[in-house]
Amino acid sequence: MYWFLPDLNEAFILTSAVLIGAGWWAIRHKHVRWHRRLMFLGSLSASLFFLSYVFKTVVLGDTSFGGPRGLLPVYTTFLDIHTTLATFIAILGIITWRRALRRRFALHKKIAPWTAGGWMVTAATGLTVFLLLYVIFPSGPTTGNLLKLLGG
Repeated sequence: MYWFLPDLNEAFILTSAVLIGAGWWAIRHKHVRWHRRLMFLGSLSASLFFLSYVFKTVVLGDTSFGGPRGLLPVYTTFLDIHTTLATFIAILGIITWRRALRRRFALHKKIAPWTAGGWMVTAATGLTVFLLLYVIFPSGPTTGNLLKLLGG
């Protein structure tokens, strides 16, 4: 029923990475107006990812790794690293945005490169998780969703 949601999630996150990368390039070349626009759109795309991911997880549930059992510990460790990094970078992103909105550009400039770089790594590790979960190996079962709890 919602088979397209993992693809949509990945499209949002990759779009955000491209936009944030372009915004980073723009500010390095003194294009402040384009930087603001690109970073806004990148953050919007990242927010849409988060909302669609939460919706997918609540409605459909979590999809388990369907690859070889011997790779499960490696996959799980990689997923845990990705999740921890994504959470940390999302918090750092909020701090970075807040500093920009409050026009505290000296402080903004100190963490913004770390935030953008971390976001690129997060997007790359997220793409790897997506490929392992949905493309390279057949997906495992999807469990623990709201539809099952409601008897649907």
